[in-house]
Amino acid sequence: MAKGDKINFSTPSGFPEFLPSEKRLELYLLDIIRRVFESYGFTPIETPAVERLEVLQAKGNQGDNIIYGIDPILPPNRQAERDKSGETGSEARALKFDQTVPLAAYIARHLNELTFPFARYQTDVVFRGERAKDGRFRQFRQCDIDVVARRELSLLYDAQMPAIITEIFEAINIGDFLIRINNRKVLTGFFKSLGIAENQIKSCIGIVDTLEKIGESKVKQDLEKEGIAAEQSQKIIEFIKIDGSVDEVLDKLKHLAQNLPETDQLSLGVTELETVIAGVRNLGVAENRFCIDLSIARGLDYYTGTVYETTLLGHEALGSICSGGRYEELVGVFLGEKMPGVGISIGLTRLISRLLKAGILNTLAATPAQVMVVNMQEDLMPTYLKVSQHLRQAGINVITNFDKRPLGKQFQLADKQGIQFCVIIGSEEAAAQKSSLKDLKTGEQVEVLLENLAEEVKRRLK
Repeated sequence: MAKGDKINFSTPSGFPEFLPSEKRLELYLLDIIRRVFESYGFTPIETPAVERLEVLQAKGNQGDNIIYGIDPILPPNRQAERDKSGETGSEARALKFDQTVPLAAYIARHLNELTFPFARYQTDVVFRGERAKDGRFRQFRQCDIDVVARRELSLLYDAQMPAIITEIFEAINIGDFLIRINNRKVLTGFFKSLGIAENQIKSCIGIVDTLEKIGESKVKQDLEKEGIAAEQSQKIIEFIKIDGSVDEVLDKLKHLAQNLPETDQLSLGVTELETVIAGVRNLGVAENRFCIDLSIARGLDYYTGTVYETTLLGHEALGSICSGGRYEELVGVFLGEKMPGVGISIGLTRLISRLLKAGILNTLAATPAQVMVVNMQEDLMPTYLKVSQHLRQAGINVITNFDKRPLGKQFQLADKQGIQFCVIIGSEEAAAQKSSLKDLKTGEQVEVLLENLAEEVKRRLK
């Protein structure tokens, strides 16, 4: 760099950076999510940010979104050397784009150290090579849970997922939401009953999954481009638009399964869906929190059974705020044995960005401090330090102002950071073992004995 050239210190496109008030909100939400996850027995793990490329591509997942060419060994000034080497296969590396594929590799690596069913949660950062735009990031935090078993996994684990989603979003208090549930076997079985070829079904499911984004007419067009006859396309549209109460939709699906040809897989999907719904009800999830939506497919290749998407009512344009599903073969890709799993994911960075912009959430105060001990005179600093420690030992977050400045300026500083109370101790107060406690929200100021200060602050914080 030539002398005098300015360094571009702007944030790289698509990589978020948080102000203290935003980061505190993220940590607050993470704490809620973690508490709910752990209440269901999920245990934390962490997987590397970098995985072997062949691991990430094990099921043909998100190839367009993988950020390639990440070498954790060579420094930046030797990156070109790595690029020229043309590393492929087990040596090529990339940043993980989700948590589920790395989880499968993690289980394969630690198979003999884990207890099954293995229920884990992760709140790691993931990376996607997407076009950066409003609400879409190349780096974002995902909060995932998955349960993986050897050979068989009860459908009641599928039923637990809506219960967990409900507890999290009710605790966050973001308004009314709806968990939309489907089963990929229902879709696959219906497509088979229409005579659609096996090799066309996967692409048909992917097209159905775009219904909300592109609309009914475009879905028909895309299905017909895949070689699906107009009559079949119409039947698919009619099928995925089946609605009504949960029980009404189940009854309609059972009726179809009894009257269409080759419906073994459709019948299996309906039975699984019925079992999951019964479990959701037994877990106490309110009826207005979930429904059956036959248009929910989830685009990822590895989903095979139950699938979920969660929508914030009145803010449907935000898209899914929590999604996931069941998979049967993902872990088996690495181990060669059947290891079914089910999980959900909350893209927390995206969610916070969308909810803040919509005014559904607000940032927290810039500091966790609840009290500022102001600096009236330098010779009383030993008293200020002792009082600050006394408050902290009582569980109160405190900033001690070490800089002497006008009292009004100190109040302004506290108020700007969202600190509610200021403790004021001058010579007379120190001699009498008293303080003045000022509430910056109400303007009220009261005199309190130092020995009662912590109790009084706690009482007023309630």
